[in-house]
Amino acid sequence: MPRCKRLNELGSHDMVFAKASPASLSVKAAAWSEAAQRFLKRSADAGNLEACYILGMIRFYCLGSRSGGAALLAKAAVGGHAAALYSLAVIQFNGSGGAKSDRDLRAGAALCARAAALGHVDALRELGHCLQDGYGVRRDPAEGRRLLVSANARELTLALSAAASRHAAGVVVGGGGGGGCPLLSDFGWSLPEAEPHAANQFMVDWWWASDRCAAQAGGKITGESGVDGDGAELRLCSHVRCGRRETRRHEFRRCSVCGAANYCSRACQALDWKRAHKVQCVPVDRWLLGAVGDAQDQQQQQPQ
Repeated sequence: MPRCKRLNELGSHDMVFAKASPASLSVKAAAWSEAAQRFLKRSADAGNLEACYILGMIRFYCLGSRSGGAALLAKAAVGGHAAALYSLAVIQFNGSGGAKSDRDLRAGAALCARAAALGHVDALRELGHCLQDGYGVRRDPAEGRRLLVSANARELTLALSAAASRHAAGVVVGGGGGGGCPLLSDFGWSLPEAEPHAANQFMVDWWWASDRCAAQAGGKITGESGVDGDGAELRLCSHVRCGRRETRRHEFRRCSVCGAANYCSRACQALDWKRAHKVQCVPVDRWLLGAVGDAQDQQQQQPQ
């Protein structure tokens, strides 16, 4: 049998880092450290595409290293990593890390198409909405609708595969006794919500902890990417499982009805609409009138 020294040598071989599993690369925001960053960097240098993607997202959105993060995302994308292709598409659509004039809608649509061809659900949904709106591509509502249906089918396939894996592992799925197949409804609303990717979960937890510390420190956001150059607060994507934060003011799109929700992409907007925003969205003129009415009532109640 190999001795401990030999095992240590084998454990530090580049092949081990190149083949590191996604579970081993799922670093938690609360456990972030220089050692964790070195591990991800070593895995990325060894050619692990998942490590390139996770570390690229963390550097670009959380640590403020735009060029370094984008380079890692590009490395993963060149290797055919679907999530990296889609993330680069979102960056191109928004001009993230630069000025508004740096947006490249055609490049974003092309990257989105490559990710969609690999079966990435959010890319399929994003490209479908782009085709319906003529955003970065020639308008084609029929093809856009087809891609949205394809996103449904892909979403259903992934949900059933996950349910089958949990069942095989002895995990009880669902609260009823039948365990029937979930039906498609409003682009997947009735499907169980998928677990967020490790990179998105890291960003969600990172910004939650950052904002919590900022509130305890006096209400000012003090994180690396919490404010822009003018000190104005940057907004998070309103889809709670996304975790992306603006890299400049007014980078993300607002809900055109209420103006209170912000989204990094059309895919996140569609998902959040199904998840929660449908019942929360109130037209701007309605809540403005409500605010005026409340103010008038308060004035009338004041003693003369």
